[in-house]
Amino acid sequence: MTTTATQPAPPGGPGAPPPPEEGRGGIAGLLELPGQAVRAVTKSAATTPGRLTVIAVGLVLLSLLAGLVATLSVQGRKDTINGLIEHREPLAAAAQQVYRALSDADATAASAFLSPGTEPPELRKRYERDIAEAGAALAKAASDSADVAEAAAQVDVLSQRLPVYTGLVETARANNRQGYPAGASYLREASELMRAKLLPAAQELYRVDTTRLADEQDDATGFPWLATLLVLALLAALIVTQVHLTRRTNRLLNVGLVVATVCVAVSLLWGAVALVMQGVLVGNGKDDGSHQVDALVRARITALQGRADETLTLVARGDGGGYEKDFTGLALQLVGQDGRSGLLGEARDLAQGGDAAGDVEKASQAAADWLKAHKEVRRHDDAGEYSDAVKLAIEQKRPDGAALAFQHLDDKLQDAINVGRQAFLDGTRGGDRALTLLAPGVAILAVVAAAGATMGIRERLREYR
Repeated sequence: MTTTATQPAPPGGPGAPPPPEEGRGGIAGLLELPGQAVRAVTKSAATTPGRLTVIAVGLVLLSLLAGLVATLSVQGRKDTINGLIEHREPLAAAAQQVYRALSDADATAASAFLSPGTEPPELRKRYERDIAEAGAALAKAASDSADVAEAAAQVDVLSQRLPVYTGLVETARANNRQGYPAGASYLREASELMRAKLLPAAQELYRVDTTRLADEQDDATGFPWLATLLVLALLAALIVTQVHLTRRTNRLLNVGLVVATVCVAVSLLWGAVALVMQGVLVGNGKDDGSHQVDALVRARITALQGRADETLTLVARGDGGGYEKDFTGLALQLVGQDGRSGLLGEARDLAQGGDAAGDVEKASQAAADWLKAHKEVRRHDDAGEYSDAVKLAIEQKRPDGAALAFQHLDDKLQDAINVGRQAFLDGTRGGDRALTLLAPGVAILAVVAAAGATMGIRERLREYR
């Protein structure tokens, strides 16, 4: 018997199974992963269980995303409000204090120079207090100026020029004590430095800090568009899902999805009420507080500059026409042509019906008394009665004098500023309290909503096993 051996077919020959296809590796394989995932999801979604799984994953992801964005938005707003209270408003107040203290120091130095005989100790103490307050306030304002070029530049000018100013004032005092007429020249040079360099720098620093305060107040009252749209999208997705399941299963309610919907609705309602209250309270703090304070500060600084002009006109001894011209312009800014408008009129309108209204009205009356006394000072000086003009200008105890009337004006403006600052704090703190527990509450509700959506879809999936 003959045996015929059969050779095995070579690989790839006829009848041989195709070799298994090897997956692509490396970067090419990674690039194909998204496409493979999309195909897998599309294939799975072709079946009802697959579609339910995709819906469940989408609801969970949207719940967590909406909760995360809403929580961060609320917490960011709360941090902004706390920053307004603890950081931004005190810095704006420090910048205002630099401006006020420097203006008052300039006016006080001139008043002390005019005093006959020995320099009055009270004026000397006031000048030294003003310089110390200006230095302390400048150090505080400088603590937040490093990242703001505009503010840093003004801080540099103030830090470099303030010692020069105080040196000129001390030289003027030394010459005046010895009876040298050069003292008046040094004092005028110091005042010119104050007006040309120091006060403009202080004004710009105050403007920068006030602008930053207003910007952060706007941030604290802005509408959270992204968080709101995500929460509304989640609520709509939950409602559409329940309608879809009701039509497919003829079951009216899905407990898990109902729980999720209630959680989202509660977070939406809670957030809306809290944010509206917070916006109103922070807005009140701006309108009745910082906005009103800004008008009062500008009025106070204008008055202080006018007071310096009033005394420097007398220091110049017949050569003070420029100072008197400046005084006239500042008085117009302060009270207007009719004596009831200007910066004080603006402050009166803002304070109308508020706690500071009485102080602003008293300040307006004091301003009228001061300007009336100033006319008498000028009348005496123009008539050659220099000694009488000086006494009327600087003696604190004269009821008809300019010094007492100006002091009343300055005191009432300070009282009104304090009331405005307190209104800012009360309103802004109220806004902070309105957001109490909202951030963690929204986060918890979002997690519960995600869990409810998972449970609700899982119950339907079990019916297909």
